[in-house]
Amino acid sequence: MLSARQILDATGGSIITDETAGPRTATQFSGDIFFSGLSIDSRTIRQGELFLALKGDRFDGHDFVQDALRTGAGAIISRGSSVRHAAGKSIILVEDTLVALHAIAQSVRKQFGGSVIGVVGSNGKTTTKELIASVLGVNLNVLKTAGNLNNHIGMPLSITKTQENTGVMVLEMGTNKPGDIKELCAIGLPETGVITNIGQEHLEGFGSLTAVRDSELELLSYVRKLIINADDTFLMEGIEDRFKGRSITFGIEAGAADIRAEGIEFADTATRFVLCTGAGRIVIESRLPGRFNIYNSLAAAATAYAMGFTLQDIKKGLESFNGLPMRSEVFARGDVTYINDAYNANPSSMEESVKELVRRVKAGHECKRAIAVLGDMLELGTYSTDAHRKLGRWLSGLPVDILIGVGPMMSLTVEAFQKKGIAAGNAKDAGRELEKLVREGDVVLIKGSRGMRMEDVLVFDAPDKTSETAGLQK
Repeated sequence: MLSARQILDATGGSIITDETAGPRTATQFSGDIFFSGLSIDSRTIRQGELFLALKGDRFDGHDFVQDALRTGAGAIISRGSSVRHAAGKSIILVEDTLVALHAIAQSVRKQFGGSVIGVVGSNGKTTTKELIASVLGVNLNVLKTAGNLNNHIGMPLSITKTQENTGVMVLEMGTNKPGDIKELCAIGLPETGVITNIGQEHLEGFGSLTAVRDSELELLSYVRKLIINADDTFLMEGIEDRFKGRSITFGIEAGAADIRAEGIEFADTATRFVLCTGAGRIVIESRLPGRFNIYNSLAAAATAYAMGFTLQDIKKGLESFNGLPMRSEVFARGDVTYINDAYNANPSSMEESVKELVRRVKAGHECKRAIAVLGDMLELGTYSTDAHRKLGRWLSGLPVDILIGVGPMMSLTVEAFQKKGIAAGNAKDAGRELEKLVREGDVVLIKGSRGMRMEDVLVFDAPDKTSETAGLQK
């Protein structure tokens, strides 16, 4: 529950509970009012919740306050807004509603007595966050950032949902420009940091890979414990002499890593490996495909290990996680295997997904074709043209039989691809082209940046699928 007094103290705002009485500051406000949570969506607000009127580039939440007040218990609005008071509701006036959200979240965080884990990195953040929550959830009540809500709105909003029995927070923190991680850390105040890797993400906002690394490493100033990918040499070089706390490393290649995966075996529906720690070894039967998901699992295992979890608890948490929609999701339609990794893409994650496509084709006992349906990698700035052409040349040297490129940048990839390539204007057109070409035994990868809506490739009519991992939405 959030109290009006806590909100007033955190934000320096004033409250109107009766239009005839006028606004009152925290010192003038006697008693208290409690709210069941914060909402920024007037369409989904529930009874007892407080509506927060945020202003964006394309909308202003103040336009929907009266709608929200029909169901919600009140609203936080900017001073000077022409919002009418509603009988039985509370209106809290602040200078800036976004700043107020940050202040409320920071207040909740400072009163929280459990552990807080911040997850950063170029690729795998959301899956790693979910895996950490799955493992820690074996013994603790976990609050985690919802979905991929990892920005300056989503993360603090998640913090406000902390409950009395919450034992640990797992906060995913995203960045697309310098200073973003610092801002989020100042709100969430993580004690343990997890860095998945450094890759070519949001180069339009950063300008260089070094700037990407420096931004992710803004985390170091806040945490006392660090979970770090030992196989990412560029990341490790950046941390050298910059962190004095306790570090726990994880890896596959680095034999000296504290948490390691050995004896890796891939199957169609599972990945098997031996988890090696200072406390012993245990076999993990993961439901997640791909080598990159072993790294995500190791990051989660290292986090739990640092918190004193047993190997059996870690095994239980890792093996119970089914994966996330549109993230390396594997399913079959008839005799065709699809890898639906349509949620997002950058050069680093694209490479890993293609490697998984190739691995699955090579692992087949019969002749299979590899088909890559790839959408533009967005937010690469001046690197975009070279990155897409380089991808086409790289694909040409792999056993990828057909490439369907979606978007203007991916048409450059098709030009550089030396085998059968098709350029499509959008994902639905690509789906129609795929429907003409696909045949029994093929393995199809679908991947692209979120703005390309690559899941629309899957809308064409085909036999019912049998899901290997949970949650695919056709």
